[in-house]
Amino acid sequence: MKCIYQRSIGGFYPLTKIIVLVSMLLLFTTMSAKAFGQEEMEALKLTNVKVIDAIKAIEKATHYKFVYNNNDVNVNRIISVNAQNKNIETIIKEIFADYDVSFREHTVLVKTSEPINKMVQQQSRIVKGLLIDANTNDPIIGASVWIKNSTQGVITDVDGVFTITVSGISTVLAISYLGYESIEIEVGDKTDLGVIKISSSEESLEEVVVVGYGTQRKESVIGAISSINVDQLKVPTSKISNILAGRLAGVVSVTRSGEPGAGSEFYIRGISTFGENKNPLVLVDGIERSLDLVDPEDIESFSILKDATATAVYGVRGANGVIIITTRKGQEGKPRINFRIERGLTGPTSMPKMVNSAEFAEMYNEASNSNYYTPDVIEKYRTHSDPDLYPNVNWIKSLYNDYAHNTRLNMNVSGGGSIARYYIAGSLYDEGSIFQTEQNNTYNSALNYSKVNFRANIDINVTPTTVLNANLANVYEKRLRPGHAMDDIWSYAFSTSPNAFPARYSDGRFSGPQQGSGFNPYNLLMYSGYANDYWNSAQALVGVTQDFGSLITPGLKANIKFSWDAYNSGTITRGIEVQQWLATGRDENGELEYNETHPGQEALGYERILNGRRTYYLEGSITYDKLFAGKHRVGGLLLYNQKQLNQLNADTGLGSLPYRNQGIAGRLTYSFKDTYFAEVNMGYNGSENFAPGHRFGFFPAGAVGYLVSNEDFWHPISHVVDIFKLKSSYGLVGNDQIGGNRRFIYEETIISEDNNYAFGSTGQESNRRLRLEYPPNPYVSWETAYKFNVGAEISLFKSLKIEGDYFHENREGIFMQRGGLAGLVGLTTMPYVNIGKMKNQGFDGTLSFNREVGTVSLTGLANFTYTKNTMIDNDEPNWNYTYRNRIGKPYQQPFGLVALGLFESQEEIDNSPTQSFGVVRVGDIKYLDVNGDGVVDPSDEIAIGYPDVPQINYGFGMTAQWRGFDCSVFFQGIGRTSLFVGGGSIYGFSSGSLSRASINKDVYIHRWTEDNPDPSAKYPRLDTQSNQNNNRQSTYRMHDASFLRLKNAEVGYTLPRNLIEKFYVSDLRVYLSGVNLLTFSPFKLWDPERGGGEGAAYPPNKMFTMGLNIYF
Repeated sequence: MKCIYQRSIGGFYPLTKIIVLVSMLLLFTTMSAKAFGQEEMEALKLTNVKVIDAIKAIEKATHYKFVYNNNDVNVNRIISVNAQNKNIETIIKEIFADYDVSFREHTVLVKTSEPINKMVQQQSRIVKGLLIDANTNDPIIGASVWIKNSTQGVITDVDGVFTITVSGISTVLAISYLGYESIEIEVGDKTDLGVIKISSSEESLEEVVVVGYGTQRKESVIGAISSINVDQLKVPTSKISNILAGRLAGVVSVTRSGEPGAGSEFYIRGISTFGENKNPLVLVDGIERSLDLVDPEDIESFSILKDATATAVYGVRGANGVIIITTRKGQEGKPRINFRIERGLTGPTSMPKMVNSAEFAEMYNEASNSNYYTPDVIEKYRTHSDPDLYPNVNWIKSLYNDYAHNTRLNMNVSGGGSIARYYIAGSLYDEGSIFQTEQNNTYNSALNYSKVNFRANIDINVTPTTVLNANLANVYEKRLRPGHAMDDIWSYAFSTSPNAFPARYSDGRFSGPQQGSGFNPYNLLMYSGYANDYWNSAQALVGVTQDFGSLITPGLKANIKFSWDAYNSGTITRGIEVQQWLATGRDENGELEYNETHPGQEALGYERILNGRRTYYLEGSITYDKLFAGKHRVGGLLLYNQKQLNQLNADTGLGSLPYRNQGIAGRLTYSFKDTYFAEVNMGYNGSENFAPGHRFGFFPAGAVGYLVSNEDFWHPISHVVDIFKLKSSYGLVGNDQIGGNRRFIYEETIISEDNNYAFGSTGQESNRRLRLEYPPNPYVSWETAYKFNVGAEISLFKSLKIEGDYFHENREGIFMQRGGLAGLVGLTTMPYVNIGKMKNQGFDGTLSFNREVGTVSLTGLANFTYTKNTMIDNDEPNWNYTYRNRIGKPYQQPFGLVALGLFESQEEIDNSPTQSFGVVRVGDIKYLDVNGDGVVDPSDEIAIGYPDVPQINYGFGMTAQWRGFDCSVFFQGIGRTSLFVGGGSIYGFSSGSLSRASINKDVYIHRWTEDNPDPSAKYPRLDTQSNQNNNRQSTYRMHDASFLRLKNAEVGYTLPRNLIEKFYVSDLRVYLSGVNLLTFSPFKLWDPERGGGEGAAYPPNKMFTMGLNIYF
């Protein structure tokens, strides 16, 4: 194997050169911008205004800030200014001609021109002050008070008071607090600054949106980005992915299983590829990590990036969209402790119902047209007179409970001062299952899932402009389960006939079928031993952010971060098989007679599986954001990153080699008067998956936006339509996780086989032979996605907001195995090439509502997503009939026969096209002869129904608050999706064994019979063997899987503060919550979200929870 990864995707050595180069380039640019900003001001014309108004005008138009003492500087005097193309410092000196003006970087100090007492200036003293809210006069607790240009600072106490030691009379105090305007005060020779009032900051309270590698002001965002209020994520469940359905426009999420610890499948704007990787990139604090490892309580913001301009900076990782999660940080102030406890019940939303033994016997007699089960036997089933020989077992009831318990505990503490801030949290989640257990067993085989989370986020101001952050987290998950595979437990619970054998014989012996005839599901669940699965994820992130605003130019920042994650998993299985018997009758004494069917084992076995990986990530970035002349806002980003992943338990030498990639990202934004916006993003990424010379790709994207409501002509109607914005984007993103079943696709693979070669005239044979498996592909590359988006945002009466986007994507270069090569080419293994094509398009939108109605606060939210993909090229030649082509159809489009009902007579059968799936009788399904050739065969299968991933996803809900009471409801639904029922419990007697022939109760109720020959019956006639005609996929077995679900409902009460303050409690809320409470669907057999088949799997859960949330 040749060296594949050296300088092109090298180690960490190139980082230094790249960052230095990038830093020098951006530094040169920003220093030039700084010089431009300092030289001249185009125009400043003020007539008969106060000095304070002139100060505000200059601060708005430039990067300068003024510091002065109100007692020394008269800011109410009237002045006039008319300056054209003058140096800004000259203008300032003219305004304050009677004062002493000095400049420190971009800070303007204005003082009286009285002589300074040098002895006083050098004297150290204690200065105090009281900081209050300018509007409410309430004390500001935990505000930062710094001595400007130093590392000395304090915070205000619980009364808003601060004391700080200063030297001299030229000291300037910088005061700041989250949500308020930052101010600077010159101390002078004072020791008591008195009452200091600060006002709420409109800018700091302005909505900020998380974007790729940074944040942007909400009004300047022109990419397709959706965010969610993190409180909506705090729903009692083990995984965040189970919460997303219907909550965010553009998210397609389906919960197939309610098994404890199971997550949901989710996509952004549906599925756009039939290649290997269809899932979005998930970033937690900028690091690629699992979505379901984050505790909802630890989340500060949650955003999804959907279009090219939002995701292009991620290059080959951004084709399927990006989910960005930022975790909480500590806030300045006294420690704030939060404790939440929840206790609840979980249970299936719906479970299939099966026939009993008497009904089973009746159906078999009908199917066999015999009296196999005599009336006497059926009566014994019905009366339970001999449950050992004539059992009547409801396997669903025997194996599964109606409800299980779950518990959640969360605790976090946050706080800090101007120097250091912290957020520390821990949580425990424990969820039981509906699996029953045997209390007398010597081991615990119950299905139970638990998760323990710990997180510590710390931010330290090393200097006033340098912040060091360290984020540490650990997630430990554990699942206890039966020793046998759970899929088998479900499968045999649904297939074992109710009369096959009892769950256990009355004398304590374990029952079981003959060897080779399956298993007793009771034994699989409770007496197959046990297994422990565990997963541990340790995460660490260290970063440094430097603000160069006072050193070089305002708006310039740099960040470098390094992360290392360690993931380990393992399974320990202690399996066993008990001795089993099958009763054959009773002897003359009435005692049971048995045949031993399984000898069993005397001791638990032992098996261990281990796995692990380590991931290292390094990132360096420089950002820039500045407003010029009050109307030109310029922003930029330049970033380098690289990642290395090591598999610790690789099976091969190739698999043990480090997986590496690296890239550069850039962004340039511009806005004019915060009305016209333009943005360019790019990613330049490399991946070792590809051959030298083809490893790097360039992925650009651009967007424009127009905030119409910021135009002057819009002002007359701004009280009605306060926001109206148009936006559009187009760009290219990639996907390097393309599959192909091997590591380095551009190289050939050789395999060894047992088949022999014959040599020479005597036919001497070799022991083994070597041959080419996969031919080399030096041109292999990433998938590329060309994305277009156009959207609009509108806000009415500052209370109703509507956002909508139309999107269209063409995905090319999908890596797939050739399907169109003829056999004469001579290849044993078809090669993989970048040849597949697919398109995806649709619409997503959000409507939100916020309004006060009297003393009631109402908020509402609705989301809608419609996606439809189409396969353009899958390298398949035309089928024998073009309507059977998969090209031009949605991905995972089901194909099947078109059912016309049930045959009503032999005459109808004789006069209909021949159905080639075996003997057809009255009561069997009649199919359409699509091609008209007189024969119904697979050539008549056409596209029917919709894919199992829904094309329509939506959700809507409302919250009402009145005094201390709150109530919320949220509905979620899906549409344009189909499922197909099938399997032994639907087909009936298709397994070939009477002990594995259980049947769904719905079949018993709605089947075709000779006594009820309904041609539109829900199920065709029964047969004693697998009926190939009736069991084919067709519209007869197809069902509409759409549903509307009451996803969440909650009612709570927050106690008045005057009742709880004496217990040192600041907030206390009690609440009741429910999840998946009601489901409305045309499909009734089981939960439609579970999907097709016979429902033989852990169903989605409903949940009832009581909780308590306390803040200290």
